[in-house]
Amino acid sequence: MKRILVLEDDLALNAGLCFELDNAGYCSISAYNCAKAMQVLQHDKLDLAILDVNLPDGSGFSVCQEAKRLRPNLPVIFLTANDLEEDELTGFDLGAEDYVTKPFHTSVLLRRIEVALRRNSEKDLEAEKNFQGFDDGFLRIDLETLEVVCNGEKLSLTPNEYKILRLLLANSGQILTRERMLEQLWGNDGCFINDHTLTVVINRLRTKLEGKDKAYIQTIRGIGYAWNEKQS
Repeated sequence: MKRILVLEDDLALNAGLCFELDNAGYCSISAYNCAKAMQVLQHDKLDLAILDVNLPDGSGFSVCQEAKRLRPNLPVIFLTANDLEEDELTGFDLGAEDYVTKPFHTSVLLRRIEVALRRNSEKDLEAEKNFQGFDDGFLRIDLETLEVVCNGEKLSLTPNEYKILRLLLANSGQILTRERMLEQLWGNDGCFINDHTLTVVINRLRTKLEGKDKAYIQTIRGIGYAWNEKQS
């Protein structure tokens, strides 16, 4: 079931929209201000966001910026009484899929939501075709964009951490000796890795990537390491 955030400070309109969305087979998540919307964006999995522009504690434009920062591919539809060309252009410049002005027909909005979700699904399918990296639902490593997402949270890796992670993935299922890893990790980019650094970085990676039942980096005692794709 697709989950849709509805950010609208008009209580009656918010309730009406959520009712229509739920009846149409979606799961609506209601927010009446920017603070609540930000909380939802940070903690809930969403498929689309409907954002009013003028809100008691800020602007839907700011919420859109945060939404795109956290989830660049999240479709956004602005729903507002502002029909100024400048505001519409601002919405599209921020990456919105659509901009709907009040008053509107619910059936038209539902169709626009359907189109936005379909477009996003097509984008996702195309991205998956070209995806290079690792993704098991808990951990996603995109070697093309250098993005690492663990349990829904985007991680920040150091250059050394990323180099080691990329090396492990490139040799998934194989045992990499410490000597071989040190040889391949030595480069001209100033990121020197010695034996002690290798141990420290491996431990840091484990802390960042692995959960209670997830152990991706396997230690082969006295030899080296291996990337374990198969998780129980």
